[in-house]
Amino acid sequence: MNPLSFSPRALRSYSRSSIPQCLQRALHTSAPNPATVAPITASGPPPTAPIPSADHVDSRVARRRKQAELLKRGQDLRNVASGKGNGSAKTKRFWKDVHVRHLDEGLQVHLDKRPLRRPTKEILIIPHDKPHLASAIALEWDLLVSAQQALRHHLIPLTSLVSRALDIADEDAAGGGPIRENIVKTLMRYLDTDSLLCWAPEAEADPPGYETHKERTESLRSIQRKTATPIITFLTEKVWPGIEIIPVLDSNSIVPKSQPQMTKDIIRGWVSGLPAFELAGLERGVLAQKGLLGAVRLLVEWSMELAHLRDDTAEKKFGVEEAAKVASMEVDWQTGMWGEVEDTHDVDKEDVRRQLGSVVLLVSGTKT
Repeated sequence: MNPLSFSPRALRSYSRSSIPQCLQRALHTSAPNPATVAPITASGPPPTAPIPSADHVDSRVARRRKQAELLKRGQDLRNVASGKGNGSAKTKRFWKDVHVRHLDEGLQVHLDKRPLRRPTKEILIIPHDKPHLASAIALEWDLLVSAQQALRHHLIPLTSLVSRALDIADEDAAGGGPIRENIVKTLMRYLDTDSLLCWAPEAEADPPGYETHKERTESLRSIQRKTATPIITFLTEKVWPGIEIIPVLDSNSIVPKSQPQMTKDIIRGWVSGLPAFELAGLERGVLAQKGLLGAVRLLVEWSMELAHLRDDTAEKKFGVEEAAKVASMEVDWQTGMWGEVEDTHDVDKEDVRRQLGSVVLLVSGTKT
């Protein structure tokens, strides 16, 4: 019988001795070597699984950080050797002294003997009537510990802001350009959604809303209206006489209303005609406050060029603290009930005041 004609099931039961020798084929030629099993000599329960210690994890993390630091240092050295200019030189502070020099063309901040320059490689020149601004910029650079930190704009906010103003001034001297047009276009977008004009709806008395609190005696809408009214009155009487500024939200709507076209045209023309330093300061204030009206109020209060628009006989000025409260009315109202989130609300408050303070330093001067 031919075994190849059998089915697989039949082959499994077919004896090897019945297969002819010519059809048999060994899978290997070595002799079988059975494994030697050692007897179990241990007694008692099995050992517990090993637990990694905290010291081992810390040492491993420290070793990886050191390796990453060595790799970065090696890359810096290669960049320096190749002439790319992004090497370890930026990790060191190449200046020792920062001071302000009074020259005929203006005030200059010097790092040792090197004048501070703008991104366009031009020397940063500050007008003579802004000595506090020059001193603040010098302080910014004196607080830096490395040249690499100078690449981070949040560490040199005044330097970036003055460079922005000088770019606008250079463009105006050359006959105009896109910088001023783009700024005006961006700022006008905030008018129809100005945070100062977005008032919350009145809370319903029955059932009581989430505004009910034992220490709360005034609604958010009342606070917003009380804060916005003097600012709107000042702007419509001193800055833009005769225009109408309306709240952008109805009591039960989330869709903002647009301001009258005449109001838009007058405000756009006023913003377009601002000097370079005032326009740069207004841009910073609007982005910090998320609104145009509060930033204009702060600008008029402190600008040398707009001193004729304000009432210098007033007892209380509209300063950074007042502008910051306008920018964070709703947040302050909510945190008054629910509390602040650590490292979030407090950081935001200080950041808003930092940005608004840079606006005051930019536009104010010895003539104020």
